[in-house]
Amino acid sequence: MSQNQPLVSVLVPICNVEKYLDECLSSLQNQTLKDIEIICINDGSTDSSLDIINEFASEDSRFVIIDKPNSGYGDSMNRGLEISRGKYIAILESDDFLDADALEFMVQQAEDNALDLFKCNFWLYWSSCDSSRLNRHDAYFPAMSQELIGMGVHRPIDAPDAFWAKPSIWSALYRKDFLSSNNISFLPTPGASFQDTSFTFKVLACAQRAMYSGKAFLHYRQDNEHSSVNNPGKVFCVCDEHHEMTRFLNEDRPDLKPALDPIRAKVKFYNYDWNLNRLAPELRRDFIAVFSSEMAEELQSNNIICAEAPFDRYGFNSVEFARAKDFAENADLLAVQYSLMGSGKFNTIREYFAAGGFSMVVRMMKRKLRR
Repeated sequence: MSQNQPLVSVLVPICNVEKYLDECLSSLQNQTLKDIEIICINDGSTDSSLDIINEFASEDSRFVIIDKPNSGYGDSMNRGLEISRGKYIAILESDDFLDADALEFMVQQAEDNALDLFKCNFWLYWSSCDSSRLNRHDAYFPAMSQELIGMGVHRPIDAPDAFWAKPSIWSALYRKDFLSSNNISFLPTPGASFQDTSFTFKVLACAQRAMYSGKAFLHYRQDNEHSSVNNPGKVFCVCDEHHEMTRFLNEDRPDLKPALDPIRAKVKFYNYDWNLNRLAPELRRDFIAVFSSEMAEELQSNNIICAEAPFDRYGFNSVEFARAKDFAENADLLAVQYSLMGSGKFNTIREYFAAGGFSMVVRMMKRKLRR
């Protein structure tokens, strides 16, 4: 690209991550693709994160710094999108890191196939406190199924399996003019979490040319105790994301609403079920009330369709349909049932099982015990 437009703008949202930041930024500095800009958005860090960013910027002109008071993840990402100059957008969480050839590979695929979206699988990653390579443990996570990978270039709306996959916005590359022309940005709610949820839905809804790869370059840290996924207090943040999906279809893309409302409803069911299972027992009753109300609304609007795969992958299978009806009609009974269940991470186990069966669950448990 020209000197005024780097090939890739990498957005790095940063808030109090001094423990991991050097490794993250070093992995970008050492990319084999050199034509990049690295936009570090410091979201009011009170530790030494800003000092670390400044040190990198003083040595490498590709680093761009946005330093602002704390306003949340969504606002940080939108600030980065606003000033980014690259043909493509990549995202790297500040407690994760990339293999050196990641961006080069993704850009080559995006350029060769004229893609709006290119997405890879990733590594689940645990580390000891000293981050020594000798103490690292990685496990391949196949977020994209072999069926999706085998489709080549396609419209996600025609292959909705991608909508139920883990959002993993940081293992992907997005063409910037595609995001801009479709008014795709993050929900900037202060203090919120899971803003990758509505962002991913918008991308998949609008993309005309998407492609997936089984390769994995990103190492997704599992042992950051400050990660939002480990914060059970943010009970209703996932609901905000789904309300944003509804707004997006109603206001920005009503042309997509008839085709996407059933998909949106199924994504909501999966995400609400995931959120419920991660909550502590004392927080579940209030969330179940919302879950119940919204499932009833979706059923009333005929957005929840019962159809067994492979005849209609857009609909709920019979088990999912029965559970959605159960939440809509038996909220009080379910509230008692879920309040008696422990606060173990049922969703994490289920996610591992879906990715690799019982053997994957066993491997993950062994890794945690080893730590």
